Amino acid sequence: MPQASTPTTFHTGSHWGVSQAHVHAGRLTSLTPHPQDPQPAPLLEALPSALYHESRIAQPMIRQGYLEHGPASNRAGRGVEPFVPVSWDKALDLLAAELGRVQQTYGNEAIFASSGWASAGVFHHAGSQLFRFLNGLGGYLNTVTNWSFGAASVIVPHIVGSMDPLTRLTSWPTLRDHTKLLVMFGGMAPKNLQVQSGGLVQHRTLDWLRQLRQAGVEYVNISPMRSDAADQLDAEWLAVRPNTDTALMLGLAHTLLVEGLHDADFLARYCVGFERFRAYLLGESDGQPKDAAWAAAISEIPAEHIQRLARRMAAVRTMITVSWSIQRADHGEQPYWAAMTLAAMLGQIGLPGGGVGFGYGATGGNGNASARMPQPKLPTGSNPIKTFVPVARFADMLLNPGASYDFNGQRLTYPDVRLVYWCGGNPFHKVQDLNKLLRAWQRPETIIIHEPWWTPAARRADIVLPCATTLERNDLGVSMSDGCYFAMQQAITPVGQARSDYDIYRALATRLGFAERFTEGRSEMDWLRHLYAEARQQAAQQQLDLPPFEALWEAGMVEVPRPEHPPVLFTAFRQDPEANPLKTPSGRIEIFSETIHSFGYDDCPGHATWLEPAEWLGSPQTAQYPLHLLSNQPNARLHSQLDCSTVSRQAKVANREALWLHPTDAAARGIRDGEVVRVYNTRGACLAGAVVTEAIRPGVVQLATGAWFDPEDPATLGSLDKHGNPNVLTLDKGTSKLGQCSSAQTVLVQVARLTEAPPPLTAFTPPAMGASVGA
Repeated sequence: MPQASTPTTFHTGSHWGVSQAHVHAGRLTSLTPHPQDPQPAPLLEALPSALYHESRIAQPMIRQGYLEHGPASNRAGRGVEPFVPVSWDKALDLLAAELGRVQQTYGNEAIFASSGWASAGVFHHAGSQLFRFLNGLGGYLNTVTNWSFGAASVIVPHIVGSMDPLTRLTSWPTLRDHTKLLVMFGGMAPKNLQVQSGGLVQHRTLDWLRQLRQAGVEYVNISPMRSDAADQLDAEWLAVRPNTDTALMLGLAHTLLVEGLHDADFLARYCVGFERFRAYLLGESDGQPKDAAWAAAISEIPAEHIQRLARRMAAVRTMITVSWSIQRADHGEQPYWAAMTLAAMLGQIGLPGGGVGFGYGATGGNGNASARMPQPKLPTGSNPIKTFVPVARFADMLLNPGASYDFNGQRLTYPDVRLVYWCGGNPFHKVQDLNKLLRAWQRPETIIIHEPWWTPAARRADIVLPCATTLERNDLGVSMSDGCYFAMQQAITPVGQARSDYDIYRALATRLGFAERFTEGRSEMDWLRHLYAEARQQAAQQQLDLPPFEALWEAGMVEVPRPEHPPVLFTAFRQDPEANPLKTPSGRIEIFSETIHSFGYDDCPGHATWLEPAEWLGSPQTAQYPLHLLSNQPNARLHSQLDCSTVSRQAKVANREALWLHPTDAAARGIRDGEVVRVYNTRGACLAGAVVTEAIRPGVVQLATGAWFDPEDPATLGSLDKHGNPNVLTLDKGTSKLGQCSSAQTVLVQVARLTEAPPPLTAFTPPAMGASVGA
């Protein structure tokens, strides 16, 4: 690509916005948001500073011990030994040979592949590229569920037969025109509105929330953090104990029942199993009524507040929403089941502005009325390997090959993984209990990472291949929530020797003998034209006229008409449940599920149930670890992406990740705002920078996830993390035998003021390098 001497502008996009890239003398100088964006994400400023950061990986790298002694050599050296720069041919030859060896020796089931949010583009999406390549090789060990709303993705289909309450939310205009009360379990944090998988043209959620408020909608923020609702909403804050939302919902349900405020007709016509739940709610099945006083003792929300809220919910059109974070906890399935049950008791499911919707505000596009438009995707082919593992059980899988475990009614066995191929994501952000992960990380014989930067995963790999960023390749973006296709044009030549994932896999497929099947004879731009042409053809069948690819590429964006009357969730089912049954065994909302009951799980019974978490503020562990840690999403990055950027680093406190704590808890420990503190429990310890604030309830601290893991001594398991990664503290336990998802929000800790000088950070400094090796 030629380097222009005069400033040039390119169309591009990312998870935090559609934008224009400004380039001068071959270097990116800035990104400016799309002119239609009313509230651009501050995260848009992160990429320019990260693009040329010293932590960019300059060329292919091989861990020294692995290069000298081969696979499985000194696996404890991962993260400790220097890396050796090698040529692309050397790295690709080595990797192709290793893939062939593992395939021939152990079979394709021994190859584990995983990804993450990666790029917003549909062609260079890292997971799609990786899975297409490995399917061409004969398959790989896949994962099920996800890290964002995994427990919900398992329980919700059992309740209503689909994922619609998570993926087809009643839209903001309908809520504005019909809702009177919006009850937010887990809040609706403004920071999450910056990002959307696939990108956004218009960040409008805060504007919609303002419109709802101006229309008279009242908000209730049920969260340990006041900041989980924007100040402009004037939300009532109920500072609930973490992990007790299910108990609070049961207290609300009990009030509705005993005061005759429930909709008995709705329950009879549209639901099954309410009588079984009713017996539990009244204490007939276990001797304990789940009344407001009982719920108050658990949740620390006063009984009279619970009763008053239940009456308000029954009196007006009410929308119940539950954040994704609520279900990332021990028994995380239960609050989603309880919320659906509570909404059914109100009888407003299927009415405009009423009922339930999960994940409003979890990302910037949730709640937008999605356009009816084709969504092109790179075909990944068929995976011959049918074995799978729940995504959050990654460490358990590596540590316990051959062990049996339960998942969603099945009895499964962990496979014996010998090779891990991870692209477009950072497991040291995703996986909990990092010291456990470090033990598991030593089990595979080979670990391959594609990364632009020296992330914690790259530093602990055997083979590291530098991949290009969004601005260093061409792609096609699709924003379903905005109703548009947008161009993602290569603005600069790749930094160093970085290559696109497609070019890497094409070279590997050539060595392994299936290049033609992988590429189908297409270049990068050929694929973009092909994918868009398919979308045009499908659009024409829907009476949508899309312009040719060249017109899109020149204009930068093509918009699709938005629906004039967005659908209301469960309207057809409410109008005629016989003609439009749900895809549950009963065709109804399953307040009691015979299917789940038949599994016999002690940690997920047949109806919504309060189950005491493994760690919480009501447990005996508080004598030693009296604070509940929340590790929610950060404000200054997406997950762990671009932590090296100026935007993320300026948000640190004393160069560490910020830890929020209440003034009462700070005073009891002699901690002042801005000081470095040590956060610890039996699983590990990390440093953080104290932020003393009344925006969090007493007894709770908050440390955002995603700070690049930076142990003081990488060679020692359990070494202090210097940077503030909460995953050294979190519990790696399945939510239940049903979902087996992440329980990251279930953790107790202690916090102490650091009295000595904190050790310097090394998270953003490249690892040591050995002598370069050529072809």
